[in-house]
Amino acid sequence: MTEVVQSGSEGATASKSASKPAAPKAAKPAGRPAQAFSPNGLAVDRIYTTAGAHPYDEIEWERRDIVMTNWRDGSINFEQRAVEFPTSWSVNAANIVTTKYFRGAVGTPQRETSLRQLIDRVVLKYRAAGEEHGYFRSAADAEVFEHELTWMLVHQVFSFNSPVWFNVGTTSPQQVSACFILAVDDTMDSILNWYREEGLIFKGGSGAGLNLSRIRSSKELLHSGGTASGPVSFMRGADASAGTIKSGGATRRAAKMVVLDIDHPDIVEFVETKAREEDKIRVLRDAGFDMDLGGVDITSVQYQNANNSVRVSDDFMRAVEEGTEFGLRARSTGETIETVDAKDLFNKVAKAAWECADPGIQYDDTINDWHTNPESGRINASNPCSEYMSLDNTSCNLASLNLMKFLTDEDTFDSEKFVKAIELIITAMDISICFADFPTEAIGVNTRAYRQLGIGYANLGALLMATGRGYDSEGGRTLAAAITSLMTGTAYRRSAELAAVVGPYDGFARNAEAHARVMRKHAAANDAVRSVHPADKSVLAFATEQWSKGNELGAKNGWRNAQASVLAPTGTIGLMMDCDTTGIEPDLALVKFKKLVGGGSMQIVNQTVPRALRVLGYQQEQVEAIVEYIAEHGHVQDAPGLKLEHYDVFDCAMGQRAIKPMGHVRMMAATQPFLSGAISKTVNLPETATVEEIADVYFQGWKLGLKALAVYRDNCKVGQPLSAGKSAKVDEKVETATSKVVEYRPIRKRLPKSRPSQTVSFAVGGAEGYMTAGSYPDGGLGEVFLKLGKQGSTLAGVMDAFSIAVSIALQHGVPLETYVSKFTNMRFEPAGMTDDSDIRMAQSIVDYIFRRLALDYLDFDTRSSMGIHTAEERARELETGSYAPIEDEVSEDELESLAQSAPVAESKIESKPVELKLTDSSKAHSSTELMESLLGSSADAPLCMNCGTKMQRAGSCFVCEGCGSTSGCS
Repeated sequence: MTEVVQSGSEGATASKSASKPAAPKAAKPAGRPAQAFSPNGLAVDRIYTTAGAHPYDEIEWERRDIVMTNWRDGSINFEQRAVEFPTSWSVNAANIVTTKYFRGAVGTPQRETSLRQLIDRVVLKYRAAGEEHGYFRSAADAEVFEHELTWMLVHQVFSFNSPVWFNVGTTSPQQVSACFILAVDDTMDSILNWYREEGLIFKGGSGAGLNLSRIRSSKELLHSGGTASGPVSFMRGADASAGTIKSGGATRRAAKMVVLDIDHPDIVEFVETKAREEDKIRVLRDAGFDMDLGGVDITSVQYQNANNSVRVSDDFMRAVEEGTEFGLRARSTGETIETVDAKDLFNKVAKAAWECADPGIQYDDTINDWHTNPESGRINASNPCSEYMSLDNTSCNLASLNLMKFLTDEDTFDSEKFVKAIELIITAMDISICFADFPTEAIGVNTRAYRQLGIGYANLGALLMATGRGYDSEGGRTLAAAITSLMTGTAYRRSAELAAVVGPYDGFARNAEAHARVMRKHAAANDAVRSVHPADKSVLAFATEQWSKGNELGAKNGWRNAQASVLAPTGTIGLMMDCDTTGIEPDLALVKFKKLVGGGSMQIVNQTVPRALRVLGYQQEQVEAIVEYIAEHGHVQDAPGLKLEHYDVFDCAMGQRAIKPMGHVRMMAATQPFLSGAISKTVNLPETATVEEIADVYFQGWKLGLKALAVYRDNCKVGQPLSAGKSAKVDEKVETATSKVVEYRPIRKRLPKSRPSQTVSFAVGGAEGYMTAGSYPDGGLGEVFLKLGKQGSTLAGVMDAFSIAVSIALQHGVPLETYVSKFTNMRFEPAGMTDDSDIRMAQSIVDYIFRRLALDYLDFDTRSSMGIHTAEERARELETGSYAPIEDEVSEDELESLAQSAPVAESKIESKPVELKLTDSSKAHSSTELMESLLGSSADAPLCMNCGTKMQRAGSCFVCEGCGSTSGCS
């Protein structure tokens, strides 16, 4: 029997090699371990590779220069020249791998210089450990294993989690797990040990979670007669500790989760903790302090380094449903010390999540009903992103597949190749436990005893779009369910085969019946999936076969692993694999920015879009027209020739046709029955969502059988939002019909010889300058001149020319708001902090200039629709809920009436009329809509502490697409 042990540049330049460079020598494992081949070992078949040829020899390689700059002052914060990558890898992927995963000090001979060295460092260690521990039948099988893993990694078919790339094959401890669950008891020794253990885990590049419910509440007495501090007070110390540690050697922030049971007497204090802190952040931000992620002043606010979750029971949720009372229980005696209204408490949880996105929710009885090891203890907590849920003091190593790599040229899912890839990946993941180091003895003992794995995937959103399925559709959910079932069924079948070779996990005998019961539940859920689509039926047939074979083998051999699968956020590794979408998420937007070799970026329509249009039956001319429309507008609404029934295929997380909140929940519910763990996913809600809507999402998550759920309401946390204001609502009422109209072709209206002007001095990211703006007698802007100091003659000359071009266009009648919408949010160096109290951060000098001009020359409604406000207006919004002065507020009904009755405004610029016929019946869309679609959820996200790029959500965390930094787990 096994007992659970408890313990208290962004840009990069590239130059293609004239010929294939010689392969750098990979670091060999120190000493060759003893080989233990056996006739009962695994026979490994080739999937991708060719006998007699190494995978590297079939790839075209090139040398690139990786240079990353500091977004605040333009200084170089990373530089490595002539690194080697396949030509097929994007600039982004190469940048991220070089800066995050290459080991050795830059500029020394020990520094890795090629992707070959990185992959060999990891794969050769896995092969050696597999040979040493008796996994393979022969040396030939071990070599095939090595070559197949290498091929899949270099071709971005899958990736191990970040700690593997950080640590394996180096002189550091061989920590391979990304996810840890700790335990804390109601003693000071245990609480202080909690701080220590978290620090060790963060140092290795991983995250940890734990349940604080064993700690006595502030409403209970100590043995000495005093009153206990309560768990929330001890969270302060852990939060401060996490805030000083960067995971994996300064590669990313510490990631942590704290959980409290719903029946804990301090539950209300826990629920409201981060909402109160968010109020402080807003006040400090509006006072001019730097409160962005990584900002110098954010450390003055508490509890910002953890995700908070409430663990709810079925009893509590039934009390919410029935409107009855619920008891809060003392930790020391178990007696009820307070009775509360269950619905009122549930609404407090929803209100706090509405205010600051915390707490998330975990459904305790559902989690433990799918627990394969209940005889060894309950599942009390999760890792920071809520996908790994298992026993206390355990860990899980992750790997994720790139689903788009299994989409054939015929637009079908290659189930056979998917199965073969999973067999190899699960084998490698299990091998890693044999040599892995762990931060504490208890975690090491328990992980080796239960061998939890977390295989998952990324790029589901892209796959669904590419096959012509809407994310929020029955077809989309069915294919997702079938693929997830196939993945986990195959993983457990391979686990049963491994049990025959190297034995079941140590804790299996004690939990044999419980484990088998959960396997039957998974198989029954698979049998309940129904589909009429032939492609889905094929995937489901493969999945059914895997569950049948796996359960048959498991009954005979047992299983090697207590858990097999999760759906992780895949932040950094998703970028490493050049995935369009992370984890189980839909696409963020149809138009994105792509980094270019040599620096810079370009705006492109996702390549998944034309593929989806061809699958849906559109001809090439139609595809080109629709793609061109999307490139201009950022969405498909009213795209020429696109059928209404196909709109939902192109729905994204944000923008014109954002997926409804319950669309996210339904997708999670479709895949949850086929996962050992849970799903790291955030349900996005619009800024206008109510507390009641969030409560309903949390309630429906329980009804649909989820294990955990997190929400994010746009603009609920500090950031610079893009919003569609009142003027946008008026625009929505305007219809354009086919008619004879007069087009005004403007002529230049020159400024008078003597005109009013104002000069503003500014500093952006340390670069100083002056802007002089001249206006017409009526106050309209007519010219802009920019003078930059100490920037060199070239940049000064370019800015002079730019000023003249803008000035001439303004005098020809181009509205200032057109320039503001086009040039705000444009990012290049210098960028960063400014000396302007109204505009504390700017992504470039151009971004600052047009924000300043908007504040000085545009009316309130126009610039408010673009999300541009003064410091005074932001402060007013905090106090009153509105940016507008009280006397300027207009009701929705008054606006609508005004829109219907207002005549067309006359141009103030002299014009020459030309008679034209317009036949375009599409609605006019403001440029702010396009920007909102392009930026997606990053409009409300923090700036990356490393490169200044707006981050994007990946599960419960943020990830930077510019440099791969994350705000939490990967």
